Amino acid sequence: MSDAIECISPVNGEVFASRQFHTAAQIEDAVSRAKRAQVEWRQVPLAERAEICRKAIGVLLADKDRHGYEITMQMGRPISQSSREIEGFANRTGFMIDIANEALADELPRPGSRSFIRREPLGVVLSIAAWNYPYLIPAGSCIPAIMAGNAVLLKHSGQTPLVSERLVEAYLAAGLPEGVFQFLHLDHDLTARLIADERIGHVGFTGSVEGGRAIHAAAARRFINVGLELGGKDPAYVCPDADMETTIERLVDGSFYNAGQSCCSTERIYVHRDIYDDFIARFVELTRQYRLGDPTDPATNLGPMVRGRAADFVRGQIARAVSQGARALIDERAFPASRKGSAYLAPQVMVDVDHTMEIMKEETFGPVVGIMKVDSDDAAIRLMNDSIYGLSASIWTRDADKVVRLGERIETGTVMMNGTDKVDPALAWSGVKDTGCGCTLSRHGYEHLTRTKSFDMSS
Repeated sequence: MSDAIECISPVNGEVFASRQFHTAAQIEDAVSRAKRAQVEWRQVPLAERAEICRKAIGVLLADKDRHGYEITMQMGRPISQSSREIEGFANRTGFMIDIANEALADELPRPGSRSFIRREPLGVVLSIAAWNYPYLIPAGSCIPAIMAGNAVLLKHSGQTPLVSERLVEAYLAAGLPEGVFQFLHLDHDLTARLIADERIGHVGFTGSVEGGRAIHAAAARRFINVGLELGGKDPAYVCPDADMETTIERLVDGSFYNAGQSCCSTERIYVHRDIYDDFIARFVELTRQYRLGDPTDPATNLGPMVRGRAADFVRGQIARAVSQGARALIDERAFPASRKGSAYLAPQVMVDVDHTMEIMKEETFGPVVGIMKVDSDDAAIRLMNDSIYGLSASIWTRDADKVVRLGERIETGTVMMNGTDKVDPALAWSGVKDTGCGCTLSRHGYEHLTRTKSFDMSS
């Protein structure tokens, strides 16, 4: 087994960054420093914590173009889009900082009582982040954890090792005491051993279902919270009264942005038969306008997938669906950069699909969407729920009451009206079934990063 991380850039297939894994002695030192630092950090007034965290946002924004370039080279997102993630990090963390006072305030159980319930930090939080949104994912876990008075150890994906370093650098530059926020480069075995350490008070993980099971197993002998945001096969239902222009534009973007490598990207669409033919024609027309190529070129709006074998996995899903009777409506030859064995893959629209096909049931995590015709709302809801996943779902209609009525029947963490592949930090981000457990963002995200302590002052 290698003792180092090598980030192979999907842009050119070359090593962009390499890092040695931290040793057992270095991990022990990091955990010990985190434990000591947290004891003092929790005593720092919330206003001072907020000031430091806001300064760190400014440090990151001041260098967002460099960070954006590093995102592109590490995981392949077009340079025209990468720096926006730093802006998204600023917006998301800014919101969580702004609501900390309310979210962490003492709760009075009854009017006039001196008794109260206080939210206390958990201690040392281990955050295990994924590569596909390398700044936004820690924004929902690491920064609220720090605001709540915890110390944080960030283990980032081996595909994006520089992100963890940049985040910690920014917070240290903003005046965060050493030891409160640290990064660790770890392999799977070292990560499992760290999770088992009694000094770790919470583990947050974003990644695959199998990865989530491994995290859960590693923590099984300990009574700690584990937050898991895992796979998705997010559906959309397009009703007959949908605004077609807006719906097409947003669903195409929601299917192919980030090369489809998002837990909440739209992977399956159910369209009412009254508008199905028009929907397909316009969806395909817009998809054909994508520009697949070198993501360092500002004109490119569809970059490579994270690695060649990930693209070949998606090609395999497409081929198996076609062998079962599905039709692929996009000619891959129209996208010369797309070629077997490479990370570059053309966007694809699949029709004549059904739920006997893997492409409509298993997570694809690539620039492919399957579209089915449905006769009714009931048929759409039945198919949307026919999944082992449940992260988000979207309903496209002009009728807000209908969204609520149908949304109540959908097995999912978030229901979106006329929107997809987006996260509002004011709302709880959670999932059901194999998508995982726990919650990030909103005031409810703070509940998972703290524990309650009651003070009975009634005597």
